[in-house]
Amino acid sequence: MGFYILHIYDEIIKKLKREKFNIYEKLNIIFYPKTKNLVYNCEINKYKLRINKMKQFKKIFYILSALLLPVLGEEEAKSEVVTFKPTDIKAPFIEQFTSSWDSRWEVSHSKKISDTENDENLLQYNGKWAVEEPTVYKNIIGDKGLVVKSAAAHHAISSKFPTVIDNKGKTLVVQYEVKLQNELECGGAYLKLIKKQDEEYDPKKYNDKTPYVIMFGPDKCGSTNKVHFIFRHKNPLTGEYEEKHLESPPQAKIEKTTVLYTLIVRPDNSFEIKINNKTAKAGNLLEDFRPAVNPPKEIDDPEDKKPADWVDVAKIPDPEATKPEDWDEDAPELIPDEDAVKPDDWLDDEPEMIDDPEAEKPEDWDDEEDGEWVPVQIPNPKCESGNCGEWKRPMKKNPEFKGKWKAPLIDNPDYKGPWSPRKIPNPNYYEDNDPHNFEPMVAIGFELWTMQNQIMFDNIYIGHSEADAEEFANQTWAIKNKIEMVEYEKNDAKEKEEMLKGNDEGFKEKLALFIDEFKKDPITTFKKNPLYGSIACIVVALPFLSLLLIIRPKRKSFDGMNNEKKVEDEDAEEKKVEAGETNNVEENVTSENLKQRTAGKTEDEDEEEKKEEKEDKEEEKEEKKDE
Repeated sequence: MGFYILHIYDEIIKKLKREKFNIYEKLNIIFYPKTKNLVYNCEINKYKLRINKMKQFKKIFYILSALLLPVLGEEEAKSEVVTFKPTDIKAPFIEQFTSSWDSRWEVSHSKKISDTENDENLLQYNGKWAVEEPTVYKNIIGDKGLVVKSAAAHHAISSKFPTVIDNKGKTLVVQYEVKLQNELECGGAYLKLIKKQDEEYDPKKYNDKTPYVIMFGPDKCGSTNKVHFIFRHKNPLTGEYEEKHLESPPQAKIEKTTVLYTLIVRPDNSFEIKINNKTAKAGNLLEDFRPAVNPPKEIDDPEDKKPADWVDVAKIPDPEATKPEDWDEDAPELIPDEDAVKPDDWLDDEPEMIDDPEAEKPEDWDDEEDGEWVPVQIPNPKCESGNCGEWKRPMKKNPEFKGKWKAPLIDNPDYKGPWSPRKIPNPNYYEDNDPHNFEPMVAIGFELWTMQNQIMFDNIYIGHSEADAEEFANQTWAIKNKIEMVEYEKNDAKEKEEMLKGNDEGFKEKLALFIDEFKKDPITTFKKNPLYGSIACIVVALPFLSLLLIIRPKRKSFDGMNNEKKVEDEDAEEKKVEAGETNNVEENVTSENLKQRTAGKTEDEDEEEKKEEKEDKEEEKEEKKDE
């Protein structure tokens, strides 16, 4: 309704602009050029004033409309229902946990392998899994995800790929959603891409020692909060595998809304980690991982030892230096200040603590059993400025103090510099310039321990197309995020209102409830809730009151009236001079003399009209953009 009113106001402004040209034509017919200029300018100024006031009202109305958007937005959000629809995007592996999910995923029946823990129950993967819709910040109807159901437990579940994924020479994209419905204080929410073995992969035997290629995702416990990116690299000389950890990984988002994590590894060894479709970390596999992919060409010789006579002390005390005869090591660091004078208000005989004059001996006090009663001591009120007791001179630094004498340091003539072992060629050196060519991957798995439950995983994409992964995110996460943010902002505002007002039901919800009831029964609702009724009336009436205040005629000041009177007197004198020429103007006007008068415009007037027409066109363009 508000925007409909604005449309009407825009039409009024356009109408006023059209009146501008009609005003000028009328003035050409009625007045001569000299008189016409004065009246024309007055009319045009009035026209401009009306236009500006209408624009001011338009801005005010936009602001007032914005104040109502939260309530109206909530009503609109409630009416929008998005239903789950499986994606048409194809990839080596896409999982949306549809009805047949249990035919693709299998829970591990194995246990963690530990050298320090012998309790089978603690090592067993006994955490429960379920596929269900979210319970916090519900979004797309019918969209389900894989949920961790057990707190303080080990969980393990995996799914085999339809075909082995080999990304040699290709871009690898790993993307999935994490929803921490119960937040996360200590636990992991990362995934692993499992390495292809000689024997066929068995999901029932999946555990923490199952070889993986990439580990990616959030992990938090205490002060540790990061998004893991670890890949296992094979040493081409020894055949051993070593984990390469990303240096300075980005922080995970610990929130109850759905968070999208994306890992991209490209054939040029560059990588990128995105969180909610925004780059959180980027770098290179050869430069940003520790230990480094390629070992150093040279290493320290393990058999090289530091010589016994090697001197690596750069400075030594001067052996020829002697203590000066006037050096007094016994001189104190502080001495009394002899220039200090005792203050005149100093009370030498006043104690700092005195007996409490208001203290009274208890009636049941027995001197023989309880001992001699002594009143409670309190600070002496006369000594508040610390001016009681024996006065002592303050201490000051002793100018003669030098401390214990030490010989000055000189350069060591035998100094050889810091020792380091000699370098020898690294026998284990190799150079792998293509670490992006990960080994073939056969499955995806979640092997986790967490103190919190209700962790949801959904919309997993593993493939080679950045464009497809982004489009998949637009079809899934982007829609979820939009719905969740409306609910999140609503809850956030509600919590703030409750904190400020100490009320269980926020003002916004009450106003929305009032509007719903008002639509059904206005009179009864207004009587029942006069406060909210008054607020609603004020909000509705305020735009129209603002319009009246803006377009009301401005009251003229005394000086302004005098100036107008002077202008009228000057016009009257000019009219008397030209009276003979203007008496019969209206009767003798013809098309010919109208052309002559129109042609009599000055160059300044023409330029002013062109300038005003240009401004009008620019204003119309701006208004169209606003619309």
